[in-house]
Amino acid sequence: IDTFAAYAQDEWIGEMVREKLIHVTLATREPHPLMGRIPDIVRSGKLAEVTGLPQLNPATDRVMLCGSPAMLADCKAMLEEMGFNEGSAARPAEFVIERAFVEK
Repeated sequence: IDTFAAYAQDEWIGEMVREKLIHVTLATREPHPLMGRIPDIVRSGKLAEVTGLPQLNPATDRVMLCGSPAMLADCKAMLEEMGFNEGSAARPAEFVIERAFVEK
């Protein structure tokens, strides 16, 4: 099932998200048209190029991260370099981290 296509056709949220959701697939370990690590793809401007949107901006964008501890650390560092601040449910800011992986 193409989840993003299903959202666009959903009777309750389809109209709200149809023109707003952009699904970007990338790969880090196998050949792919958009290959590389997320921080590198964002910093290089490739993400903006592929989506047709401006580079991420803390004044206008919000980010939620979920993934491995190493990926979270790298993406957090990148966002902070770009001027984003980490938030929480108690203190909203420009990005939050979902720590679903058990850290050792």
